[in-house]
Amino acid sequence: MTNIRSIYLKSPARRAGRWLMLCIAVGLMAGTGAVIFHFLCNWGHFFFLDWLAGYRPSHPAGDPSLFHHTHHELRKWVLWIVPALGGLLSGFLVAKFCPEAQGHGTDSAIEAYHKHNGLISPKVPLVKTFASFLTLGSGGSGGSEGPICQIGAGLGSILAQIVKVPPREMRILMAAGLGAGIGSIFRAPLTGALFASEILYRDPEFEADVIIPTAIASTTAYSLFCSVYGWGSMFKAEDYKFTNALALGPYTVLALCLVAGIFIFVKFFWGFHDYFQQHVKLPIWLKPAIGGLATGTIGIFLPQVLGFSYGFVQDGLFGKVSMGLFAAVALGKILATTFSIGSGGSGGVFGPSVVIGGSIGGAVGMFFHNIMPGIVPSAAPFIIVGMAGFLAGNSNIPITAVIVVSEITSSYHLLLPSMMVCSLSYFLSRNWNLYRAQVKSKIDSPAHKGDFFNDILEGIHVKDIFNPNRVFAVIPEDMTFAQFCKFFSATDQHYFPVVDSHGRLSGIFSINDIRHCLFNEELGPLVIAKDIARKDVITTRPSEDINTLLKKFTIRNIDRIPVVADDDPTKFLGMISRREVIDFYNKSLNQLKDSQKEHLEIPF
Repeated sequence: MTNIRSIYLKSPARRAGRWLMLCIAVGLMAGTGAVIFHFLCNWGHFFFLDWLAGYRPSHPAGDPSLFHHTHHELRKWVLWIVPALGGLLSGFLVAKFCPEAQGHGTDSAIEAYHKHNGLISPKVPLVKTFASFLTLGSGGSGGSEGPICQIGAGLGSILAQIVKVPPREMRILMAAGLGAGIGSIFRAPLTGALFASEILYRDPEFEADVIIPTAIASTTAYSLFCSVYGWGSMFKAEDYKFTNALALGPYTVLALCLVAGIFIFVKFFWGFHDYFQQHVKLPIWLKPAIGGLATGTIGIFLPQVLGFSYGFVQDGLFGKVSMGLFAAVALGKILATTFSIGSGGSGGVFGPSVVIGGSIGGAVGMFFHNIMPGIVPSAAPFIIVGMAGFLAGNSNIPITAVIVVSEITSSYHLLLPSMMVCSLSYFLSRNWNLYRAQVKSKIDSPAHKGDFFNDILEGIHVKDIFNPNRVFAVIPEDMTFAQFCKFFSATDQHYFPVVDSHGRLSGIFSINDIRHCLFNEELGPLVIAKDIARKDVITTRPSEDINTLLKKFTIRNIDRIPVVADDDPTKFLGMISRREVIDFYNKSLNQLKDSQKEHLEIPF
């Protein structure tokens, strides 16, 4: 029975079952967080925008309002004030209890993955939920994905801390919570799995360890969320088909317009954020109120930019928006999101990117529809592709962007133009990014430093570094101390292998071993090398791997180790130094970085 239990404890089935239960638990926690957060945001829109200000924003067809509209008349002065009120309350909550909950939460979650092994304070999900509800529910321009990313990631991290998993597993569970939050609130489970693994890096790279756990957690969270709020995609759109190759011309123009929009959005967002946070001397709790006031000012003239603005995209898909309004909302959403989130308000930039990209796509699509209706029969496909292209460029997620837009619109026949526009947008926008916490690749992630160190050294052996032609002096066992002192004055060698009369290695000593008696003339004729040499010599062989060699260096904190023959541990071949090993490792690492850079070099 003992053997059976031992086999079970080590079996792959047990490990798989454990991970399955942990991922389901993360999904249930993140799904519950999404359910609560979605309710709060809807209630905020009802209370602040509808009941107080008399403004009733439209909603996506697949995500209707949870509350019945009032019949209050529009009060523009209230609409101007409520985003500032929400920003003030949100800023106070964040400043008082959890400063790390300000801004767009996806960056904080990415930073936790790379720099803190997935460790997030338990108070972050709670404070982020209510701070984001106050910012977004009161009309602040932002997305729900940033908050739910940080909420889901925080819940995943809390579970990991409770069950006391190793750092690597904590990172995975944190990322699974991040993806589960996205997958549920956007009703796009595949997007959640891909987003969590692709958003971590600027280069087109996925975190392989994260994909499967996040897929399980995202599916669980999505199922829970839709069981509460209904099934189906967020937006309703016709299943548009790409049937005319000539349309690739207008889609190329769309990609260029998206790149221009990405440049404006990223530069303005971070420029305002950095100036406002670093140079404006106001209390941290007051800054989101200032941003909310600026957002409210835009909202008086362009109320479509307030809140999530997803309903505006839905109106565009139904053909209810003019080309001029598309362009105005694209610019207005950039400004409103910058003021709301860049000032320190709590919200995401993923959602606004969907709206901005869709608006640019709508304007470009209507332009080409007016001049070449035979090639561009409808502007709606450009809205869908525009959403994908904008996300791909400003977030460095070209694969996820194609999938997310297909999932949230249930339109899968636009994959070809989406792939082209996303690729162009991604390639041309590499220098501008909304997520500063992203690292270039796994090599640059602190979370993977040790992994790459081991990976590189596992394939290196002493013979790859050791130079057998380098001359090292050996000391005969019968050499007197006086003779050695005379020899030492003419050499810069610090470690001295000792050999017997047959030339076999019998010991070793360093200058540090004899420093205290180096100038004692009385010992000169009395002591021989055999007396002062250590007999327990630490040696290495040409076939030994460098991982093992490095451990030997640390046993006595020595800098050089004798190299002996593989078939004869007394046959001295030379010495190898710790510096040689480190230099070889750095050279190998730089070559790996250079090869990866060349592999990812854009061909145009």
